[in-house]
Amino acid sequence: MSDKDSSTAKSYLDSAIAQGQSALGSLTSSTGDKAEASARKDEAAAEKDASHSVGKLGPLNVSPSGGVSTDDPNRSEGSWNQTMGSAKESMGGLIGSESMKKEGAQQNAEGKGQEAQGQLSDFGSGVQDRVKGAVGGMAAGITGDREKEEEMRMKHDDAKTKQRSAEMDIQKQADA
Repeated sequence: MSDKDSSTAKSYLDSAIAQGQSALGSLTSSTGDKAEASARKDEAAAEKDASHSVGKLGPLNVSPSGGVSTDDPNRSEGSWNQTMGSAKESMGGLIGSESMKKEGAQQNAEGKGQEAQGQLSDFGSGVQDRVKGAVGGMAAGITGDREKEEEMRMKHDDAKTKQRSAEMDIQKQADA
């Protein structure tokens, strides 16, 4: 990966360096070291945020590094089933149909499970493919196969996008 690519690991390293600079600045009373540490800490936080960001349009996901992925079909089908189930529940309540309300509640619950299954599938395959891409990229770099190295970098970035998208949706549901 190049220096311009966002990386969680690099953001943690930069943050640790900033902490060290800040401590050194405090010990030596150097305002220059303190200011540099503060700037590096802000840069590390921005890099971490960029590393975790994903643009989403329906089932399509894009990351700042250029990674592209599509959601597991269970994610959107599950979301649709939740929406339809909620609509049936509301309609059943509105017209006084307990069977329609119950059917809607069941469809909603099944949709939540289906969406979670898709999220876990995307998360798991994202992690697995990121590792394959990173290891494959290192091996290609060692052997000097630049074409394969680029292919593995793209595999890593696409997998990272898939993983981050699933993480975002899981977090959104946890916060709701």
